[in-house]
Amino acid sequence: MTGTSGERLHTVNGVELCVETFGDRTDPAVLLVAGSSASMLWWDARLCERIAAGGRYVVRYDHRDTGRSTASPPGAPTYSYTDLARDALGIQDVLGIERAHLVCQSMFGGIGLILGVDYPERVASLTFVSTSTGADDLPPPSSDLKMPDEPDTSDTAAVVRYVVASAKACAGGHFDEPAMRALAERDVARARNYASTLVNHYVIDVEGLVRGGFGDIAAPTLVVHGDRDPLLPLPHGEALRDAIPGADLLVLEGAGHDVPEPVWDAFVSALLHHTRRNVRRERRAATGARSRSE
Repeated sequence: MTGTSGERLHTVNGVELCVETFGDRTDPAVLLVAGSSASMLWWDARLCERIAAGGRYVVRYDHRDTGRSTASPPGAPTYSYTDLARDALGIQDVLGIERAHLVCQSMFGGIGLILGVDYPERVASLTFVSTSTGADDLPPPSSDLKMPDEPDTSDTAAVVRYVVASAKACAGGHFDEPAMRALAERDVARARNYASTLVNHYVIDVEGLVRGGFGDIAAPTLVVHGDRDPLLPLPHGEALRDAIPGADLLVLEGAGHDVPEPVWDAFVSALLHHTRRNVRRERRAATGARSRSE
């Protein structure tokens, strides 16, 4: 089946999560995991369609406390970081995806870490976008980074202005303000509780890994990082590449903390190459296993 599924609510781990798919469900699955406070909309639908056109079954979804998914009261999330990681597995389950190519952004690169280390059988490959090892010796955010003051969440227009200003502050050399304003307006309008969106991911409990750290990731890994990221400067991406055995690094020229449209060609090409290479490896391994069992 090809095309876009449209948004659907699924019950996953006892909560409702909003999920949308693109492409043919028989193609290798790419699960897009947005960063903190980001709904599925932050993976642009046109970008999803371009990845799907390369022969991938693309899945994007709203985390808890974003978009149309279940919301907790502001400042009082009823879940942990590990629960968010298990939500990704739950989405794979409801869609019948045994192994997915995970693409995890920013703070929720940690979801890829948890799944890659503690649930390696469910991960075909990993791609980390604008994330970090969190090591103490890495550089702080740029001195030029000026984040806006938090808005009055009862004032929708103020919230939209805040989201646009925050995105602009974290952008590098590419920023389309009208497009970002349209995204922010839609994101705020479709959220169950945007006050929860703005705060809850930053106050959740973070548990330790069961089996290790970045050095224990066995899945083929691609690290993607903007060379003008003011929040996590490029050395964060380089350190992540160095921490994961065999990882590759794609530097997006002119990009900040996001994946703006001017770098989509480079990003999509690298992602398709990364997942294609590992699809072939899996098929060879499966063929070899069948031959040995005959």
